[in-house]
Amino acid sequence: MKPVLGKHTDAELLAKYAAGEEAAFREIVSRYKNGLYVFLKHFLNQQDLIDDVFQETFLQLFTSRDSFDTTRPLRPWLFTIAANKAKDALRKQQRTAATPIGTIAEPQEMSFNDVLNALTSDTTRPSEELEKGETASQVRQVIADMPENLREILILAYFNRFSYKQMARILSIPIGTVKSRLHTAVGRFAKDWKAAFGSKKTK
Repeated sequence: MKPVLGKHTDAELLAKYAAGEEAAFREIVSRYKNGLYVFLKHFLNQQDLIDDVFQETFLQLFTSRDSFDTTRPLRPWLFTIAANKAKDALRKQQRTAATPIGTIAEPQEMSFNDVLNALTSDTTRPSEELEKGETASQVRQVIADMPENLREILILAYFNRFSYKQMARILSIPIGTVKSRLHTAVGRFAKDWKAAFGSKKTK
């Protein structure tokens, strides 16, 4: 009888995948795809970029089996990859909107398409729940218009529940900077929310 991979820790799954067990990788994808997709949905707020970065993040994980450090928590590492790729995607879009992000992947890595097709064909993405209701849509609108550094830390803290230490690692900044930036982000959100929707709520 096959072992139930869902009961394994992230480190155990990474070790199994590093040893060549691709079912372990698919379990990692299943475990983190929803949270990562919502993170990118807030961060990028543009469907084609979201899909491209989402796939590239797991593609990098897929092709990194020989460099796994199983002593590091997987979730912050995965979100670090996603955050960096999201920033790169935004910068590239500003330089030239004509170059699709998906062309970055190496041709020999495209055997991974089967896995990607399986995970992206899931029709019950959490973003659909997130988008229900006018308030959720307005929150996303305000966040999308915030500066990149404030937007990303707000998303990591409030939508993904990362600790100060984890955010410091993901963003490669000191914990003190995390705290001050988050404080600034919350203040900026409150100010922008009031400017955009405050008068509507008080009437």
